[in-house]
Amino acid sequence: MSCIREELEALERETLSPYAALSSESQGRDRAEEPDDIRPCFERDRDRIIHCKAFRRLKHKTQVFIAPEGDHYRTRLTHTLEVSQIARTFGKALRLNEDLIEAIALGHDLGHTPFGHSGEHVLNSLCHEGFSHVEQSVRVVEVLEKNGQGLNLTKEVRDGILNHRTSGHPNTLEGQAVRFADKIAYINHDIDDSIRAGLIREEEIPSEISDILGHSVKERLSVLIHDVIYQSKGQPLLTMSAPVEHAMQSLREWMFTHVYIGGEAKQEEVKVRRMMTLLFQYYMENPDSMTEEFITMLESNLAKIASDDPEKELKRQIARERSVCDYIAGMTDDYCIYKFKEYFVPVGWQKF
Repeated sequence: MSCIREELEALERETLSPYAALSSESQGRDRAEEPDDIRPCFERDRDRIIHCKAFRRLKHKTQVFIAPEGDHYRTRLTHTLEVSQIARTFGKALRLNEDLIEAIALGHDLGHTPFGHSGEHVLNSLCHEGFSHVEQSVRVVEVLEKNGQGLNLTKEVRDGILNHRTSGHPNTLEGQAVRFADKIAYINHDIDDSIRAGLIREEEIPSEISDILGHSVKERLSVLIHDVIYQSKGQPLLTMSAPVEHAMQSLREWMFTHVYIGGEAKQEEVKVRRMMTLLFQYYMENPDSMTEEFITMLESNLAKIASDDPEKELKRQIARERSVCDYIAGMTDDYCIYKFKEYFVPVGWQKF
């Protein structure tokens, strides 16, 4: 009987761009595994991400708007799906490996905290080693999932996750596709949500931006996606034309001024900062209040610190901070609020 996986790998070699990442030439996993008889390695990674707990929690994590009143605002999960859709459009048009693209896209935000970047900033300010959702996303798939075993993903997928932000430099064109798709997705859906919330109007976007990118979310998506595809076709690097890239960067800066930093959408951030700071302090003082899997990982990490190490106390402090960050970062918005109420709000007051 022929192996379906080998047939699919042969099809990749015949049909994909010479610049695409081939499943049969993957750099592999940290722990060797027997190949699947049906699925190539990147498809297998995609499936592992979809079925992991961190992925399911994304549906209850903030994208931009904290506790919005309405069912149509983006969450971290819907953002992830939009990134995947745009990146796969790049992949199909440029004959790249769509399984690798989808795996990177679906996993790129697994490490996001409750309350989006607001929560990320809080944890970053509280930990000696800092906190970044990008590095946390890799930590989720390498360490935290499956009770400390991780998902054992291929190096190509982890590279794409680690390098998906603007400053990143993915080693594959598939990773570059996700990097572009992430920016294109969040800028445009955040505009859509901000208009829905009444924070901005389409007409307020500067004309020097709109004249290049278009005067609606639909037009902007079309211009940006088409530009990346036609500028990158047959090239070993994904890129944008200079005018379109400059306009997108200007639009991103305009959104930071009017929505991300200076807008009404951020008025709840003070409450988030106080709530998450108190939770962090509580778990630092009461680590046994975390769930069993995090307690076990913390105890294992503490046991690795030598008793005669002159920096023992600092290392123990950092290990506790790491575990508390892991625990809080994995919470959904609702669970974070629930635990805050449990620890800090008297029972009789919780009904108000």
